[in-house]
Amino acid sequence: MAIRFGVLSTFPPTQCGLATFSSALATHLVDAGAEVSVVRVVDSVQPPMPLVSHQLVIGEPDGARAAAAALNACDVALVQHEYGIFGGPDGADVLDVLARVRVPVITVLHTVLANPTPHQHEVLARVVAASSVTVTMTEAGRQRLIAGWGVDPSSVTVIAHGARDNHVQDELAPARTAPTVLTWGLLGEGKGIEWAIEALAGLSDLRPRPVYRIVGQTHPKVLERNGEAYRQRLERLVDRLGLGAVVQFDDRYLDIPTLQRIVASADVVLLPYDSPDQVTSGVLTEAVVAGKPVVSTAFPHAVELLSDGAGILVPRRDPAAIGAGLRRVLTEPGLAASMAAVSRGLAPGLSWTAVADQYVALGAGLLHTRTLSAA
Repeated sequence: MAIRFGVLSTFPPTQCGLATFSSALATHLVDAGAEVSVVRVVDSVQPPMPLVSHQLVIGEPDGARAAAAALNACDVALVQHEYGIFGGPDGADVLDVLARVRVPVITVLHTVLANPTPHQHEVLARVVAASSVTVTMTEAGRQRLIAGWGVDPSSVTVIAHGARDNHVQDELAPARTAPTVLTWGLLGEGKGIEWAIEALAGLSDLRPRPVYRIVGQTHPKVLERNGEAYRQRLERLVDRLGLGAVVQFDDRYLDIPTLQRIVASADVVLLPYDSPDQVTSGVLTEAVVAGKPVVSTAFPHAVELLSDGAGILVPRRDPAAIGAGLRRVLTEPGLAASMAAVSRGLAPGLSWTAVADQYVALGAGLLHTRTLSAA
């Protein structure tokens, strides 16, 4: 009998990484033979969407009870946790939902902070305590959770962030005359794009001169809070450095085929992130599965995924180091090909199909344990 997963998360058409992750995972869980019922976290009631059985409106009275009831109608609750998506201080309102859930709970942690505030620490501790098993997407996240929260190691498992197979799109890449460096994803402070732009200024001697594409709209939450201040600051930096001919902004939220063509057209993917806390990056996973050489700052997920040769790690906020990494990939004979070969070896375990199969197995194990306990 198919397992029915109740997924608690944001969900498309909401534009955020968590929604994109949950949509892809839900699709592949269904492909793996499971059933999926989504409890979508929203700011206000939205039109009906496929797979969405209930909407948890942030701040709505009695919302937690109704959301928990929807999850309890399933076999396993699959909770996507990020501090910023649930109501209350540090997303504490999710605790009201979890307190009412009676089926086994798998909680997927998208953020495990190295230095949380006392309240952030408390919220996550209570989320983990309410979960049957906790999933991190990297071993770095698992070790941080065990060390920082004293969690029983047997209750934490690692399942990678999934990615689509972009290799089939290579032949669709548009012809180009200059090497292309690509950064994509929702834009906002902490992405480190300013350091990347400064790095490009140091590559002016290369011929042909590389083009840097910055693809993605400003994160809706950032737009609501600060407007386009960050993007405008980046545009002013481009003008000041005289890089208007080689730095291109594309502020669209792209559909999957368009994004795949853009990724296929890149010679190197650049992740210049500021944060040392980032234990999960969907963009990094997508880049590796696409077989693209990566230059990245040394945040935990990048260290874990790239250290065997799929990319180059550089210090944060260091344009000279970023530029040196890009120069190596673009000019050193055979380096990009060797990185692609390493990526091809990693790709099968990072596919959404492999990831969904692991969640199905994890859910089946929890249900089996529950049956034995009730016997």
